[in-house]
Amino acid sequence: MKPLSTPVRLGAFAAVLVVVFGVAFGAGRLVGPDAIADERPADAAHDPAGQHGGDHAVPGSAPAADGYAMAIDPYTGGLSFRITGAGGRAVTRFDTVHEKPLHLIVVRRDLSGFQHVHPMMDADGTWRAPLTLPDGGPWRAYADFTATGGAATVLAADLDVPGPRTTGPLPAPATSTVVDGYTVRLDTHDGVTLRVERDGRPVTDLQPYLGAAGHLVAIAQQDLAYLHVHPKEPATGGPDVRFAVEGAAEGTHRLYFQFQHGGAVHTAEFTVTGVGGGHAHN
Repeated sequence: MKPLSTPVRLGAFAAVLVVVFGVAFGAGRLVGPDAIADERPADAAHDPAGQHGGDHAVPGSAPAADGYAMAIDPYTGGLSFRITGAGGRAVTRFDTVHEKPLHLIVVRRDLSGFQHVHPMMDADGTWRAPLTLPDGGPWRAYADFTATGGAATVLAADLDVPGPRTTGPLPAPATSTVVDGYTVRLDTHDGVTLRVERDGRPVTDLQPYLGAAGHLVAIAQQDLAYLHVHPKEPATGGPDVRFAVEGAAEGTHRLYFQFQHGGAVHTAEFTVTGVGGGHAHN
């Protein structure tokens, strides 16, 4: 995969989080402009109302941005949606980024219930994910993708899931958590480092997950803005997975760190207050 290094301003989210990483979203094949003209986003002349959002939209803040829109169907035990471009036509060509053409993140609006799945796309551009959401109430779905010929884009849509509605406070900040028998330790003194241990011993044979040593999703509590981060070292076996962070911090975020070991993917979650500020690179 070809890494991208163009800085992306996160708007309101940039005031609270900055991550600079060496292995970022890679680009798959690119084709000539004539081959993809029907799926490119409309320019300003064709979008005078700005309904598809501007170049500075905060990732994960709206269902339309950068000339693309996310049309999501009501949740009925599975999730289906479409990414549309110019003229409202469904986009059907996507670059492969970290081994998948589209990453779908779903989380309750109280930042619980995190899921990272990879839906399949029908020929007509409809994406389908056999997703089971355990509780009713408000959820948010993030579509993280790069349409062929376009820029890396994150769109978000709210879901009203039927069923009992429960909500809870965000867990307090902590420097370690236990998930599936693994202890994961968080160190934010020099960037962000996640250390994976099991039975009191460091895990040194982490397996690549989607082409990287680990993945980190950060979602802001205040506005649910989103950032998907990849580590500095692309293929380290652990126990440490490092993410470089710069600047002073404000605001509270929920971090979701995913790693693979023993053939299974595990997700460790942390609440943090203060993790940098400024620009993010991806």
